[in-house]
Amino acid sequence: MKILLVTSIDAWTRSVSTIHKWVAAGRTLGHDIAVYGEANPELPDAKFTTDLSNVDLALFVVQVPSDFPDMPYLARVLDGIPREKRAIVDLWGRYNDTIRADHDFNHLEKLDGHQAWEWQEAIATVSKVILQPALSPKRDGVKPFLFHGFDEGAVAKKYVNAAEAAATWSAKPYGAIYVGSNWQRWHQVRAFLEDFGKVQKAAGPVSLIGWDWSMRPDWAVQKAIMGVDTDVEFLAAQNVEVRHGVRFDEVVSQLGQAKFAPVIHRPLFKELGFVTNRTFETFYADTIPVLMLPEDFVEKLYGAAAIKLVPSKGVAKFVTDALKNPEAYWDAVLKTRAHLAAKHSYAVRIDELKKAAAK
Repeated sequence: MKILLVTSIDAWTRSVSTIHKWVAAGRTLGHDIAVYGEANPELPDAKFTTDLSNVDLALFVVQVPSDFPDMPYLARVLDGIPREKRAIVDLWGRYNDTIRADHDFNHLEKLDGHQAWEWQEAIATVSKVILQPALSPKRDGVKPFLFHGFDEGAVAKKYVNAAEAAATWSAKPYGAIYVGSNWQRWHQVRAFLEDFGKVQKAAGPVSLIGWDWSMRPDWAVQKAIMGVDTDVEFLAAQNVEVRHGVRFDEVVSQLGQAKFAPVIHRPLFKELGFVTNRTFETFYADTIPVLMLPEDFVEKLYGAAAIKLVPSKGVAKFVTDALKNPEAYWDAVLKTRAHLAAKHSYAVRIDELKKAAAK
């Protein structure tokens, strides 16, 4: 099957890791999967093409306006691939009417100048097959398709059992690391840090790795964009190390330096029930993920064993218990990885896409 991924990618943002997994899965499974466009020397492992011949399906992967190709490339796709061979996965809820959750929102008129109706019209024009990365999309006519997945081969360290995993875990240099930019996540990150701070002396130092944690950016101030907040004095008081963002292919190794790694979904995604690349990618790392997500969502997505990884009684108690009994938590991690490998592999995703596009 020849699948064309129509989107924009770079080494630092959004779904670049997932795109690489799709391309790699194509190589492994005998499919021809490539990104539409000219080759990018910064991403040598991503296959690019402008060849539109014999394409079975063009999947538009949309988060921001630049994910639609510039002219004349967009015109070539729309003219060269019939509408019935196109699908679109809406990763940021653009097809929905305007939604606000806390300070978060799905239509960024102040930033990109596009209103809800413009997104809806553009998406509907591309294809009648509209997908969103949720188990149960909220808008009628939208099909569930998680897009992001789990690559068992990408797990940094594979353990025979929980005892082996726990044996060297306590020697990690950091207590917790979060990798991700400060976009609509500050309040959740702060809540994690406040509770983690109660046990940080026992657990180890904390690092935030990503853009805009050290100060509120000028563009957010100028445009009065809320949800891109920070508190430098609070971070200093909590002894939190702040570092700039890293390339997508450094994320897993960075997370693996810590005992714990929180999984946080921005308010809009929690409201819509969306998954992200980090929903799955965190489980590649040699760390214990802390699932800052609703329990019912966790059980449906990750399986029953993952409930152990939800800090339902608070982060401090979770960390304290894990430090005393790491094998129990590593057992949950290993069982969750097995569930993800069985239910959310990229082979599964490709089959799901075939079925969704065929209906």
